[in-house]
Amino acid sequence: MFTIETQIQLGMSPQWHPYLFLILFATLCEYNVHRFITVITNKAALNSEKHKWVKDNLVAFYALVVLSVVGFVIAAFMAKKEVLMTLAPIAALTLLYSIPVYGNKKSIFRLREIPYLKIFIISFTWSATTVLLPLIQTGQAFDTQHVSLILIERFVFVLAITIPFDIRDMEADRAANTKTIPLLLGEKRSMIISYSCILIFLAISLFHYNILNQGFIAMAMVISALSTFVFLKWDTAKRYSLYHYAVLDGTIILQGLLVIGFVFCF
Repeated sequence: MFTIETQIQLGMSPQWHPYLFLILFATLCEYNVHRFITVITNKAALNSEKHKWVKDNLVAFYALVVLSVVGFVIAAFMAKKEVLMTLAPIAALTLLYSIPVYGNKKSIFRLREIPYLKIFIISFTWSATTVLLPLIQTGQAFDTQHVSLILIERFVFVLAITIPFDIRDMEADRAANTKTIPLLLGEKRSMIISYSCILIFLAISLFHYNILNQGFIAMAMVISALSTFVFLKWDTAKRYSLYHYAVLDGTIILQGLLVIGFVFCF
């Protein structure tokens, strides 16, 4: 959804291209390969609430891993060379995030173990993939400031909704000795950073789309920011296991739908 949103932000009509499937299967592949590696390197992780579905549906999970990898390979063959060249370093960073760089019998090391880096890697890969790939696919030149502001907006928005995931994983990260922002600052201060990111996203969006006279996109971003802020503050919903994957991840879909709806309905 972020990718189609980017097409609109760049002044294009939403179009289906092989790279959309490349991004879809690359995302599925990263999520599932990351969990697969966690499962095979740390069997105890299956007992956590985070991996409960995997434990209860191992056959379906392995099938999903295979489907993700096969789908990614097929989509890669269909994509333009320039798109693949842009994706390659991002994909390498993503793989190094999940795959052990080195290890021994007692421990393994992945990029996600570097202190406080985890959520910044996630935010960077999301923003770079969903902004740069549509840009490269068109083969057109765009204003550098315009593209830079889209990248910054995307980065701080993803950062805002990623911090609660690290808060959820505090006990597991503490046990694994993985240093994260919530473990350093605590839950309340970490959420202040999350709220601040949403406010930064809102301020940049208002400035960006008003100077471009794209008021409808600005309105969509305002609603996206305010609704996401409410979801981040929604303490009751945080008690449910689907809060992170349905509500917080759902804010990405909501933002894309708002941009599409405001631009094409008004």
